[in-house]
Amino acid sequence: MRVLGVDPGLVATGYGLIEWADGTAKVTEAGVISTSQEQSLALRIRKIHQELAELLDEFQPDAMAVEDLYTHYDHPRTAVLMGHARGVMLLTAAQHNVEVFTYPPKRIKKALTGNGSASKRQVQRMVQTRLGLAELPAPDHVSDALAAAICHGTAIRA
Repeated sequence: MRVLGVDPGLVATGYGLIEWADGTAKVTEAGVISTSQEQSLALRIRKIHQELAELLDEFQPDAMAVEDLYTHYDHPRTAVLMGHARGVMLLTAAQHNVEVFTYPPKRIKKALTGNGSASKRQVQRMVQTRLGLAELPAPDHVSDALAAAICHGTAIRA
């Protein structure tokens, strides 16, 4: 089973592909899709779409796990901008017939650490441990994407 975890962002979208075989999870690919704040929203969304489509074409995951949007009500513009990025990700997955599963950040943290309020560092450490990585996954967009993939893999394997 292959799961592509995605941490939606307009400036930086983290992704991490995990493959399970014989009960063991390993990272196949991970990184960040970056856009420039200098570009128009349309060009940034196009770049996210194109790079995510390339990942889906190359790795053909069985599912995509996406972290739900979370924002403080003090910053509604951030939520709207993140919604644009998340929407194009969902559309890209649908165009590639990849089923999408969404998880709230607290559920992802709880699945990895047992604590829905875990810090970014705690999540990074658990991702490192669960995947047997020599170093902490970085940046945190990558560790969040890998965490989403682990959460989904754990949920469907339970």
